[in-house]
Amino acid sequence: MIINSQVVDAMNAQIQSEFGASAQYVAIAIYFDDLSLPDLASFFFRQAEEEREHAMKFVHFLLEAGAKPLIHALPDMINEFESPAQAVQFALDQEIKVTNQINNIMAIATEHNDFASQTFLQWFVTEQVEEVDSMDSLLQTIKHSGGALLLVEDFVRRKMAADGGEEEEGAE
Repeated sequence: MIINSQVVDAMNAQIQSEFGASAQYVAIAIYFDDLSLPDLASFFFRQAEEEREHAMKFVHFLLEAGAKPLIHALPDMINEFESPAQAVQFALDQEIKVTNQINNIMAIATEHNDFASQTFLQWFVTEQVEEVDSMDSLLQTIKHSGGALLLVEDFVRRKMAADGGEEEEGAE
């Protein structure tokens, strides 16, 4: 194994966190679909796929480094929210939590001069800045909309199109 064992343990915990975030984003997407807000639902389905991809990046990195990835049980998901703002606030809080987890893994890798892990983790450090900004922007848009969720739908649709992530019909 070419990476530090404490880094491996932290990355295995992160795999659980990333798969958990993916499942939680599916639950949030279902919440928005239930409200007949298809663009918000698509946005969160896309987020769920991204989180799954993040988990798989950790799995593959550990395998390539000669370590054994572990897949732990997922925590219970929250399926009901009082409002769209609460759902997005929850997602933002989750992204901030993940950012702190990634920073912690980077600190462990730095402490142990695990340069391979530091190089791998740098992508996640940058990605988390984007993820937190995206959720914060969505939350602020919901708050500024004054409850006009169709305006939020339009914002999300335009943002997804600009990011090249517009869903094709039936893609979910």
